[in-house]
Amino acid sequence: MILHADELPPGATLSAEICIVGGGPAGITLALTLARFGHDILLLESGDLEANDATQALNAGEVADETLHSPPDKYRVRCLGGATSIWGGRCMPFNPIDFEARPFVPHSGWPIGYEEVERHYPAANALCEAGEYEYDARLAVSGGMRPLIAGFAPMHFDMNGIERFSCPTHFGDRYRARLRSLPNVRVLLRSTVVRLAASSDGARITQVEARDSKDRPFTVTADQFVVAAGGIETARLLLASHDVHAAGLGNAEDLVGRFYMCHIAGTAGALKVVGGRETVWHGYDVAWDGTYCRRRIALRPDVQRQRGVGNVIFRLHHPRIADPAHETGPLSAIFLAQRFISYEYAKRLVSDAPPTPGLWLRHGFNAVRDAGSTVRFLTHWLRHRTLAARKFPSVIIRPRRNLFSLDFHAEQVPNPDSRITLGNSVDRFGNPQVRIDWRYTRQDVDTVLQAFNLLRGDLAEQGVGTLTLAPNEQDIETVVRRDGAYGGHHIGTARMGASAATGVVDRHGKVFGLSNLFVAGSAIFPTSSQANPTLTIVAMSLRLAEHLRDVAGRVARVRTAVEAVSAD
Repeated sequence: MILHADELPPGATLSAEICIVGGGPAGITLALTLARFGHDILLLESGDLEANDATQALNAGEVADETLHSPPDKYRVRCLGGATSIWGGRCMPFNPIDFEARPFVPHSGWPIGYEEVERHYPAANALCEAGEYEYDARLAVSGGMRPLIAGFAPMHFDMNGIERFSCPTHFGDRYRARLRSLPNVRVLLRSTVVRLAASSDGARITQVEARDSKDRPFTVTADQFVVAAGGIETARLLLASHDVHAAGLGNAEDLVGRFYMCHIAGTAGALKVVGGRETVWHGYDVAWDGTYCRRRIALRPDVQRQRGVGNVIFRLHHPRIADPAHETGPLSAIFLAQRFISYEYAKRLVSDAPPTPGLWLRHGFNAVRDAGSTVRFLTHWLRHRTLAARKFPSVIIRPRRNLFSLDFHAEQVPNPDSRITLGNSVDRFGNPQVRIDWRYTRQDVDTVLQAFNLLRGDLAEQGVGTLTLAPNEQDIETVVRRDGAYGGHHIGTARMGASAATGVVDRHGKVFGLSNLFVAGSAIFPTSSQANPTLTIVAMSLRLAEHLRDVAGRVARVRTAVEAVSAD
């Protein structure tokens, strides 16, 4: 069932076997899976079925360098479904190398192997509605997907890996009816958790303290608690719950909030491909079930080891939208419509140029002169994106003269100085808001630079194209800084480790030092990979659900035994 906390009597206390804090993809996956195992689940979601200004204001906070990181109320949505209400749907698994303790990547290494996560990816793919679990371009589509660049077989890169796209599936909308129908699941909306209360000896969580939308308090007791509130809010909640643990929950080693990663991502370069238009296919192929699939250019694991760099991929991209020199009507139409595009997408598309009157005129001229292409693009977008149930994933426009730019999406190495802390401001409940100090390292820049140079060399050696950087991109760090932290990928703030000296949670996601508190979501990822995190968030949540099933079963057996002894 789905309820509102406003309907509770003042000061109410609820109980459940397992209480989940956060109704995003991690929380919903846990609730659906644990319900199937027969457990009594209470899921607390701060927002409502849709986002509203009052609840979104709880995401506010401070940013140390606003040129590098968006305000903390962007890319985060307090509603049932969380950030899946605004995501683009891109899905791909992590790679086996991401789980390794790599000597050239400081603080790398997961306490679990790739195979422990990989076995959950098929079910995660299904929940994300990204089609079958097949990420090889030679197998994903009948007869194989079209080559990205005809005849190009690079020495340092794999061209057969793909990304698949969800509808994109809004987990709140898609699974609302199922959550409502389950007899052993209660979803309580408008429930903002303000503190996790520990026992006097600090060994376990006794209850969570929460507020409804009218700021009235209530509490929840449970056998097990799971925080699935996203990489930023999870850190804030653990740090703010410091009544018994003075430094915050799981923070005896000062690790909560540290190692905050996003991705190093952006668009750069000019790639001129030799040959006609038929030489390049940078768009989407469609699988038998309607799923959109797209090839990528991925730096091979053996090359990463040889070069001592992180994981990175490239995508062929249209020219920078903000520069009217592309002379392409559809791209100029997007620039002119930027006020109608959500922050999350407008920032990446057009944020690198101020909208001066002269710029607007030049884009207007492009849109009119290339009116046929503009109309065809808008018609396609309306039919296959705006009105479609499975939406066309992104802007794909074939540029003139086979001239492309490159999207890069790179792993950010774990850095303890990149962190989330509690700020000086407070929210309406009197709790401290977050302060974000996101930092990149020289190694992050070097990963992009080396990958770019390797790709340039491979293209030149095979004579299929030339790759250059503009004068203002010669220092690749300026490109990294231009786009800064990548959007909503908030990773690593409650990292998984082999012990409390190296992590906040253990291999199962249990907070060190607390017997019944777990964390789900990308906050526990020790490294960030090249991949968008949602698919792995769901896979890891499925893995955690299996563990919680076993834990809850043991608790139930002990309780039954105690009750039997008491009855005697």
